[in-house]
Amino acid sequence: MYSLNQVSSLLYNYLVEIGLDDVYAKYLNTLTLLLLLILVLYIFDYILRKIFISVFAKFTSLSKTNFDDFLVKNKVPRNIAHIVPIIIAYNTIPYVFNDFPNAQIVILKGLEVFGIILTLWVIRSLLNTLKDFFKTIPNLKDKPIDSYIQVFMIFLWSIGILLAISILTDIELWKFLTGLGTASAVILLIFKDTILGFVASIQVSINDMVRIGDWISFDNYGADGDVVEINLATVKVRNFDNTITTIPTYALISDSFKNWRGMTNSPGRRIKRALIIKQESIKFLAPKEIQKFKKISLITDYIIGRQENITDYNKSNNIDKSILINGRNLTNIGLFRKYADTYLKNHSAINKNMIIMVRQLAPTPQGIPLEVYAFSSDKRWENYEYIMSDIFDHLLAAIPFFDLELFELPSSTSFKTTTKS
Repeated sequence: MYSLNQVSSLLYNYLVEIGLDDVYAKYLNTLTLLLLLILVLYIFDYILRKIFISVFAKFTSLSKTNFDDFLVKNKVPRNIAHIVPIIIAYNTIPYVFNDFPNAQIVILKGLEVFGIILTLWVIRSLLNTLKDFFKTIPNLKDKPIDSYIQVFMIFLWSIGILLAISILTDIELWKFLTGLGTASAVILLIFKDTILGFVASIQVSINDMVRIGDWISFDNYGADGDVVEINLATVKVRNFDNTITTIPTYALISDSFKNWRGMTNSPGRRIKRALIIKQESIKFLAPKEIQKFKKISLITDYIIGRQENITDYNKSNNIDKSILINGRNLTNIGLFRKYADTYLKNHSAINKNMIIMVRQLAPTPQGIPLEVYAFSSDKRWENYEYIMSDIFDHLLAAIPFFDLELFELPSSTSFKTTTKS
């Protein structure tokens, strides 16, 4: 029975026996053994990959959970299959390069470094599998899992790089780390954004500031849309025009932005818009004019009841009504405000359980703002805009029926009309 050393020297002994120079015999022997080793490793790797992948595929088809599906998707079986050939190579190289000790040391160090890299690949595949699996869990799918995975991988890659340098330089790891202490300021400067992003990711997650799927508006970065990804360094926002805006993660805690989640989770979306009424069109209403407004069905009962109260008050206080300003009176803007309020309360798309109000704001140089404040039941953007437009279409058309006018800046047509008259 031959030992491994004897087997590795069989070709060398044969070449020497047939008269080949000793140096050339060593080189040919080593080259032949290396080619045979590469071929054996390739065959082993191919067979193991097929076995691992087929076993995982069968297991996946029988399993009810989708975790194993993600293992296959992220190439965990494939990466694990590479471990055995590396171990075989590491234990065989000393026999292949028996006559070249210096080359043997270099190749073994290279295999150790590659083993570290392969280990990191396997861990990365497992972490990506966990990330994909966690995103299928309702309570976790909106959390910044990418950030934590990236931080952990940065930590592992840092350790891997340090180990690789320690292997290549033959310096013990703890001595190497001691030397790095003096370069800590440079390291902090290099990884400044990473550190800031990591801290920001933790604060964003703990304080529940942003989740994946939230609609946010970030004026400083021109972002207005849904959050599609939160990772260590950036937050990606898909704007409503389908463009993607990338925001530094730490900007979420250093700058001001608007998160619309509260509106999305609430039972209604706010409508807050004002009509500016020309002041000169506002007036008291004479009894004859009031009769005309009684024909508006939404406020008929209100006018009748209000008119009775006003008449009783004026009579009991002997008010001289020969002048409208005396006593209590109805105004056209007051009736329109009541009409708009009643119209909103009867509108099918307005949430009746939330605030419904038509209020008069402080006078401006343009006129009197009459603000509609209510909440639509449908919060979807397209439907919300339709509801709001429908309401204001009606109110804008209703204003002339109350002898009111909207403020509008004069156009070139207005000046032409004035000139002709």
